[in-house]
Amino acid sequence: MRQFIAGMLWVVSIISMAVGQPLLGDDSQYQLGPDSQVQQGVPQGKVTEHEWASEVFPGTLRRYSVYVPAQYDASRPAAVMVFQDGHAYVNAKGQFRATVVMDNLIHSGDMPVTIGVFIDPGHKTDRLTGPRGWKPTPSNRSFEYDTLSDQYARFLLEEILPEVGKTYRLTDNPDLRGICGISSGGICAWTVAWERPDAFRKVLSHVGSFTNIRGGHNCQALIRKTENKPIRVFLQDGSGDLDNQHGNWPLANQQMAASLKFKGYDYKFVYGEGGHNGIHGGAILPESLRWLWRGWQDVQ
Repeated sequence: MRQFIAGMLWVVSIISMAVGQPLLGDDSQYQLGPDSQVQQGVPQGKVTEHEWASEVFPGTLRRYSVYVPAQYDASRPAAVMVFQDGHAYVNAKGQFRATVVMDNLIHSGDMPVTIGVFIDPGHKTDRLTGPRGWKPTPSNRSFEYDTLSDQYARFLLEEILPEVGKTYRLTDNPDLRGICGISSGGICAWTVAWERPDAFRKVLSHVGSFTNIRGGHNCQALIRKTENKPIRVFLQDGSGDLDNQHGNWPLANQQMAASLKFKGYDYKFVYGEGGHNGIHGGAILPESLRWLWRGWQDVQ
């Protein structure tokens, strides 16, 4: 019965992200600031939506969006930032509003001209129906996101980025490539950079699932026992995050932060009181991206 209840909490947590309601903890203190609002006089980028049938993940279909800032110049390669659970981040009225934040931060010079790639997890189907979102549950999500391997990195580097690169000029400088995600998408972002620091060196994780869903609890130990990799990472979590049969999310994120500190990584950990959702992470997204992209002018 205890395992059943814990499993139901996991399901409810996913639903809570979709409807924007906190599961546990005090999320009411976290509010979107001006950098998460459309600002008069700030050029707005354009977003296009696409579908992709993967060979790295055979039998899956997914949607993804490409955000191109108004300042994009085809004569110069643009920085790149990839977002897992892309529908949650690209929604201009959602918890993150990432494209709005990127408009404002690119305009202010706090981040480079950056093309955003917002990718949904794979569905094992021959046809996608309905709007993007958490329903129906993307059947390949946990396998793609929670597995500790280079498979998702290969999916990005062999399939999605080359496809986007057919239309837009993307940088191959790993210091100008970032990757972001929430929950299992957060550990996925870390794993991509961990496996391929030659391709991605900036990581942003919101309520990351560094727990034993598919071995993610080993990440903090691997950090301690492995030679440092040139990764900059921003972690966000809250004391009201999940505690179930897979592990304790607040403790797992604190262990990640402690391991990064022990090894001397360039990291920042913001620990609040919220639950397993994007409310706190969305409120601090502008701050997070400023920190993550600081000094970008020096790596052109």
